[in-house]
Amino acid sequence: MTETDSGINTAPVRLAPGDPAPPFTLPDADGRPVSLADHRGRRVVVYCYPAALTPGCTTQAIDFTAAAGDLAEAGLDIIGISPDAPEKLHRFREQEQLSITLVSDEDKQVLTAYGAYGPKKLYGKEVVGVIRSTFVIDGEGRVEKAAYNVKATGHVAKLRRDLGL
Repeated sequence: MTETDSGINTAPVRLAPGDPAPPFTLPDADGRPVSLADHRGRRVVVYCYPAALTPGCTTQAIDFTAAAGDLAEAGLDIIGISPDAPEKLHRFREQEQLSITLVSDEDKQVLTAYGAYGPKKLYGKEVVGVIRSTFVIDGEGRVEKAAYNVKATGHVAKLRRDLGL
């Protein structure tokens, strides 16, 4: 099935506050493994985005990088997940001077477990792909906040407001 196929007719999983966050270990932009478990005891913003080096995803990554200091001060780490290969994530990080952790989920298993991969509308047409989503995971590995179909522009500012930052 291709990403533009609309053959999937079941709704993806939707995580809600209190749910256990699906564990993961994925390669970062340098090919090193990054695990959600590595962040135990700290809150983590996990955000899922469709593709590095595209306008909306670049805006979102730059916004997260700009907010990283304030989020870290509030005890929040940031992990961005996309289906891009680590090499592309490396180019993205270098080209846009990103300081956040970007990880690769090429087989889309983690994106699917988070409900961030499945049918969606794109320019009025139903397609299958990454659903732009953001999660706040508490220090014990539970979902604190889950937001699906978020906008690339302005989302980080809204998240900061929602977190009282």
